[in-house]
Amino acid sequence: MFDIIRNWFEAQGLSGWSVEYAAWSVTALIVILLALATNLITKRVFLSVLSVLIKKSKTKWDDALLERRVLHRAAHVAPALVFYWLAGAFPPVEDLITRLAMVYMLAMGGLVVSALMNAFVDVYRTTEGARNRPIKGFVQLGQILLAVVIVILNVAVLFEQSPVALLGGLGAMTAVLILVFKDTILSLVASFQISSSNTVRLGDWVEMPKYGADGDVIDISLHSIQIQNWNKTISTIPTYAFVSESFKNWRGMNESGGRRIKRAINIDMNFIKFCDAEMIERFSAFNYIADYIRDKKTELAEHNVKHNVDTAYLINGRHLTNVGTFRAYIEAYLKNHPKIHKDMTFLVRQLPPSEYGLPLEIYVFSNVQAWAKYEAIQADIFDHLLAVLPLFDLCVYQRPSGNDLSSLVEG
Repeated sequence: MFDIIRNWFEAQGLSGWSVEYAAWSVTALIVILLALATNLITKRVFLSVLSVLIKKSKTKWDDALLERRVLHRAAHVAPALVFYWLAGAFPPVEDLITRLAMVYMLAMGGLVVSALMNAFVDVYRTTEGARNRPIKGFVQLGQILLAVVIVILNVAVLFEQSPVALLGGLGAMTAVLILVFKDTILSLVASFQISSSNTVRLGDWVEMPKYGADGDVIDISLHSIQIQNWNKTISTIPTYAFVSESFKNWRGMNESGGRRIKRAINIDMNFIKFCDAEMIERFSAFNYIADYIRDKKTELAEHNVKHNVDTAYLINGRHLTNVGTFRAYIEAYLKNHPKIHKDMTFLVRQLPPSEYGLPLEIYVFSNVQAWAKYEAIQADIFDHLLAVLPLFDLCVYQRPSGNDLSSLVEG
């Protein structure tokens, strides 16, 4: 091409350096215009048509290719091919242009393959196995290796060296490479351990106080795991931290079908007493414990008669207490509650007395796991228990407030 254009200018009467300059300028302009035209046709025509067809198709994998811009990156190779094919138009720098075009095409090819890997991850995430076996970390490792290969090939092309010779030279830099890629190596090992042991999965509720993380796992990659906290902030934690550090995974709770309710009511011990006849008669009217009171009265009466107990004094023999009856009421109330899991741990127990009173702890599981509904169930249960507590002649212990002290002074 260059010779044809130069001969044309000579035929027009030009001579000397002006012919060379004009021929070079026109040749370069033609090649650049051809590259621009190729780029324009590829992106504005072919890509536009392909984008429309992909959006109309029912398959999902081609949408991932479009979203990850795989085709857009591949289109960048077209103008580079023009320079590669027409490098002969510039004989003095033909070899340089060829090598630069190859370097550019190799780089863009690496970007295309990398985008293709990302598209594969997007498609894989729509499958059933994606939750249990995330592959993003392994794909990122592949992208790192791909980048290393592309760099080696580009250096080999630019300096006309064998890639094998360059790889041999890298062997002497092993210690440096291990130091540079220390975090990547640690993350790779951690990714294998997490994947093989199924420690963390997408969607798991994970709690890691050291990093201020408490929420759902939304992404697992080679170097980090992202957790969306309940306040909608995002915590990014190194992958290897899930192997070297302790954390809590609530997956077991989600899979069990229940969610634990563990909370205590502190009873003022000054109000604990034996039940007299009037109290027993009153408690017999409570539906949840009517049968309990009847059976207990019979059991205690038989025991006291059998052992010739002098019932004139309540300290002798066995008698009902208001706190024991209240504990029985709590058990009956929870057993009749539709939102309490009956097949999991069910305890209503006393904890050791302290300066804060006698704790009556409820240790049960709700059959609803959704956070908001679970909290509502828990609140409803304790609303009811705190409201009925005075009916058993009991009182909740709480520290005196300023109003309490003022009342004492005024009294």
